[in-house]
Amino acid sequence: MNILLLGSGGREHAFAWKLAQSKHCSKLIIAPGNGGTAQFGANVNIKTTDFDEIKRIVIKNQIGMVVAGPEDPLVNGITDFFLNDPQINKIPVIGPSKQGAALEGSKDFAKQFMVKYGVPTAAYATFTRQTLSEGIEFLRFLKPPYVLKADGLAAGKGVLILDSFDEAQKELEQMLSGKFGSASQQVVIEEFLPGIELSVFALTDGENYKILPAAKDYKRIGDGDTGLNTGGMGAVSPVPFADNLFLKKVEERIISPTVKGLKEEKILYKGFLFFGLMNVNGDPYVIEYNCRMGDPETEAVLPRIKSDLVELFQAVAGGTLNECKLVIDNRFAVTVILASKGYPGSYSTGFEISGIDQATDCLVFQAGTRSSNNQCITSGGRVLAVTAFGNELEQAIRLAYKGVEPISFEGKYFRSDIGKDLLKFTIRQA
Repeated sequence: MNILLLGSGGREHAFAWKLAQSKHCSKLIIAPGNGGTAQFGANVNIKTTDFDEIKRIVIKNQIGMVVAGPEDPLVNGITDFFLNDPQINKIPVIGPSKQGAALEGSKDFAKQFMVKYGVPTAAYATFTRQTLSEGIEFLRFLKPPYVLKADGLAAGKGVLILDSFDEAQKELEQMLSGKFGSASQQVVIEEFLPGIELSVFALTDGENYKILPAAKDYKRIGDGDTGLNTGGMGAVSPVPFADNLFLKKVEERIISPTVKGLKEEKILYKGFLFFGLMNVNGDPYVIEYNCRMGDPETEAVLPRIKSDLVELFQAVAGGTLNECKLVIDNRFAVTVILASKGYPGSYSTGFEISGIDQATDCLVFQAGTRSSNNQCITSGGRVLAVTAFGNELEQAIRLAYKGVEPISFEGKYFRSDIGKDLLKFTIRQA
């Protein structure tokens, strides 16, 4: 089978690496891909939202399956585009319909869905420019810190956590005045949930689901979770505090009701469900849904999946996921992101990367890279993801940082504490 993978990040390099291992994958095309994905297939420089060009590539290359990595093509309706075109409607897209992707594309829709189907989440209300005064009054009702979320996609920058009422009021006014463009025409204000954050993933065919390994990512740029929010500076899987009891609560209270709710709403959903969770005194609450796998969590989760990924995707497309066995590596995986100096603010690119081939006992997934004259060059803020395994978390951390050492490029930056905050927890494999 010829497969088309959409996306260009570290997540897509991990997917390309895994898909290429399948006996069912004859040819892999990645659009647009990066310097690393080219090792496993052919990169094609087209946008993930250029559906007409994607259709042309699909027909030309006799593609039998499309895998959507990022959220943009899903939120913009690529699954519906395929289903509504008689030339390509028999080709499965691994990813939900536009309505299903609204779980990520609209915070307000997601919150309404959670409330309707009894999925535990923070108390909230949604406001527009016309209801700004009501929004300010709602802020007065809450205790700090205050959580403000742009309703639409804002490139990971649309969630603000603010300590003072005056600051929250000012940000609410700016958001509703277009701070995040059309994404903040509506703003969701939420009750703050104290606890520790983690991500749980499921793969569903719309009826059945398989729960994938949980992960914890690290959003802040600096050690000790300080500084600006980023797309993620590292990840750990499994999560020591997410034991069998906690994950059972997640399945019963969150995953099962979500899949049943999608079915009841007659929303077509064949793909990944990402549950951004807060563990509040041992009870899970949903902070957000995503309609795809996370990044950099994918670089820690996917290497732990021993099953043939194409076979799982075929079962998703055919509605037979319940017949598949999901085999997971019980070892810990730790991922450390190497970023460009200045990220997530302004940064320079175009620097040669050396030493990837000297990184041993680990996997190196490329994210913000490109190839030039057979050289690997930096082209983004998050450049590489180094993933290592260990029978114990401490070993996985040590090997990941050992893999980081020989890699060099100008402005190389990474956090030195990924996973170390979890060493205090009793290790309970789940």
